[in-house]
Amino acid sequence: MTAGQDSTQPGGTLPRRLAHARQQARRALWVERLWPLMLPAANAVMGIAALGLTRLPQSMPDGLHGLFLTAMLGGTAYATWRQWQRIRPPTAHETDRRVERASGLSGQQLSTLQDHPANATTPQIAYLWQVHLQRTAASLGRLRGGWPHPNLHTTGGWQATPLLAAVLAGGLLWTGGHAPSRIMAAFVPGVDDADTPAPQVNAWITMPAYAPGAPVFLDAAHTDATVPAGAQLTVTLNGLNGRPVLRVRRDGRQPVMGAHAFHALGQASWNTESPLLASGTLTLRGRGRTLAQWNLKVTPNPAPEIAWGKDPGSHEGEWRTRLPYHVSQPYGIASLHAELIAPDSGQLITSVPIPLNGHPRVADDVATPDLSENPWAGEEVTARLVATSSSNVTATSTPIRMRIGARSFTNPVAKAILDIRKRMALHRENRAQGSRELLALGQTDTVLTHQAGFMLALTSTAAVLDSEDVSDEYALAQATGRLWFLALDIEHKRHDINNEQADFGVQAAQEAVREQLEHMRQMGAAGQGADQQAELQHRMQALKDALSRKMQALAQQAMREHSAMPAIPEMTMRGEQNLGRMMQQLQDDAANGRDADAMQKLQQMEDMAEGMRNATPQDMAQLAQQMQARQQARELRRDLRDLTTRQSQLLDHAQSRIDQEQREQERNAARRQTDMDEDGSDLSTLSTADLLRQLGITPPDAAPSPAPAPTTTPPPESMSPEARTIQQHADRAVQHALARALHELRNEFKQAGGKDTPALDRAQTDMKAVRAALGAGKDTDAAGAEKKVLADLQQGDQQMRQSMRNQSARGGMTVFLPMASGGNGKGDKGSGGIHPSDQDDEDDDDQQATDKNDRDPLGRKTGDSHMGMDNETHVPDNASRERAREIEQELRRRDSDRTRPPEELEYLDRLLRAF
Repeated sequence: MTAGQDSTQPGGTLPRRLAHARQQARRALWVERLWPLMLPAANAVMGIAALGLTRLPQSMPDGLHGLFLTAMLGGTAYATWRQWQRIRPPTAHETDRRVERASGLSGQQLSTLQDHPANATTPQIAYLWQVHLQRTAASLGRLRGGWPHPNLHTTGGWQATPLLAAVLAGGLLWTGGHAPSRIMAAFVPGVDDADTPAPQVNAWITMPAYAPGAPVFLDAAHTDATVPAGAQLTVTLNGLNGRPVLRVRRDGRQPVMGAHAFHALGQASWNTESPLLASGTLTLRGRGRTLAQWNLKVTPNPAPEIAWGKDPGSHEGEWRTRLPYHVSQPYGIASLHAELIAPDSGQLITSVPIPLNGHPRVADDVATPDLSENPWAGEEVTARLVATSSSNVTATSTPIRMRIGARSFTNPVAKAILDIRKRMALHRENRAQGSRELLALGQTDTVLTHQAGFMLALTSTAAVLDSEDVSDEYALAQATGRLWFLALDIEHKRHDINNEQADFGVQAAQEAVREQLEHMRQMGAAGQGADQQAELQHRMQALKDALSRKMQALAQQAMREHSAMPAIPEMTMRGEQNLGRMMQQLQDDAANGRDADAMQKLQQMEDMAEGMRNATPQDMAQLAQQMQARQQARELRRDLRDLTTRQSQLLDHAQSRIDQEQREQERNAARRQTDMDEDGSDLSTLSTADLLRQLGITPPDAAPSPAPAPTTTPPPESMSPEARTIQQHADRAVQHALARALHELRNEFKQAGGKDTPALDRAQTDMKAVRAALGAGKDTDAAGAEKKVLADLQQGDQQMRQSMRNQSARGGMTVFLPMASGGNGKGDKGSGGIHPSDQDDEDDDDQQATDKNDRDPLGRKTGDSHMGMDNETHVPDNASRERAREIEQELRRRDSDRTRPPEELEYLDRLLRAF
């Protein structure tokens, strides 16, 4: 059998090639019949896009816009469905005809292969038909299904498609770069195109309360900002017909901000507020557009840095507890307190508030509260500092062990009572044991059995501890307080009601002032009102009255004990003045928010009151003796200052004689200058000093000495050589007398208890040099030596003052009256106040300070009246303006000559700088 014959067999290639071609033809026919289904959708898309280029759909309300798109979608779906109903699947005959056309076959050869002979009864006819099929199959060649050939004419509505395409192309050319946004806005309701006016965006960041500052406004020009954590972001939009969205991209793991959903303020107006927590990028979007973008850097809110200072706690003999601290935070410290914790149980003993001046960013100081009343006084405790910043962040220091300050008691009964009190308060024994010990102590022959008041206080306390109707907590609190005051009464030997009431009055007034200060601090700015200030002033006056009653009680006690109180009017007057000044300063500090300074002054008053509580008439007599010794030392200092004044007069005499010689030289120089002016001489031949004198300016070498002004009449303008010699001999005799007086003053000061003053020893040596120079007629050497004497005398006065202060400190006698300074809480009497010598030193220096303040930096007198007019400077008016201008030009020329001496150039620079 031939190859063509084989191809018609089931195992030949023709069936396979024919099946493949028919499959291709069938797909092409389906494409030709299905593609018209896209025309309604294409026409709708092109129509909406063309309308979007004209901005018609997006100009509709969002609801109407959505309804329009829904209608277009429904119409397109209906048209597509109608087209689908008219589509029929391709038949086998249509498929074969498509293969014949695509393959270029004629005569319907594929149909021939499917036909059968009408009469195939004989073998010959069947054979001939089979040969015919083989020949037909061999002539088929390559079979193809062909590509789809869409035919618009066979599709309804095809005429609109080219028109819409042309309109859309023209619209794209017309709108240019705005086309994408317009088309997008046409298909998406609620989205504006680029040509829609942008809404008004107002955004600002409000600083938190702990970091006050001006708001930071955000706009197109200010997209970056650095703000502290907790700042409030506010965004307001006007003219936006849709809810905006604020998108957040954080830089780290922490959330950038809190809840930030927008809420409507009105028609087309939106607002949101949210705290900023961390750094990130915020993008504000509305109606499909990015309206703003901000890069925000949020600085963290760090915890305060807090640490203990040097040597916290107290040492033996100190009843105040030192709480040195160092705390800092960028936004300020709002509060600081120390927590004292029991070392064994970990129970909080007490919390000690530490006052601060306002809200400082850095505080490094020492608080010295009185914790001696606490039962843990004298014991080791665990302490830690707790600081809260103005930004509400709390930090705690490293715990340390320290000792709480305790008062020193010398009375054995008082010490026994305090020992029982401590054991009960620290739960080292129960209330029943404490009651038995108190009753046993009352049965011994002590001061308790001789004073009915003491015994009554002791037994009543024991009864409270024994009572079953009282809770343990209440009984312990009552016993702790009562036993403390009983021990104080026994220690201070209060035998009369007046003295005892005066002490309690002082203590109550101090506590009232402390409570008011704490109340004002807790109220913050509201605590600075007039009503709170008036209440503080009222309590301060009550404290002052209580201190006066204590002094009266001391006087009455002295009269009963037949020991006269010393009359010290000067101390009393100064005490009253300083007490009033201290109270006024305390009120000013409280009014200005300086809580630490106010509390420090209150502690000074407490120290002073502590000294008064322990004072006896004998103490006052000893104080009078000390003040008498100080008065003698003050008189010696006044004598030294009088000696200094006399010494300055000798310097004035020597200087006047030197000035007379200089004036004679100047007259001669001026006479020569006049001759030169008449001759028209050149200014360049004159010295700089001569040029300055012609302008009425004293050269620096001839400037007057800064020595004290003379108190006697200056010497005459002209003094003969004989008169000059006589004055030198007289000054030499006065210098000898001053040396003798200085020697006696030194001896008296040593007898008064003062230390050696090396400066006065040097002054005597320099006085000898002055006498020798005056004897030789050398005024210049005498003036130099006299200046050294004045410097030695001034230094000697300072040494005498320091010696008086050291003597007062070694005296160990505390002044009860306030002297504008506070103690450190050392000793059982504290150290309130300062010694009178300190105040006296200040009074002695007042006149010197006034004299210094009455002169300007050039040594000229100043003042608000005619007394301050400068009558020591003489400006000559005999030089003409032309002459002065020529001299000025010559001085400028010399100033530009850098080869001149540095001293002269520096002086000329300073002189010409003002011109």
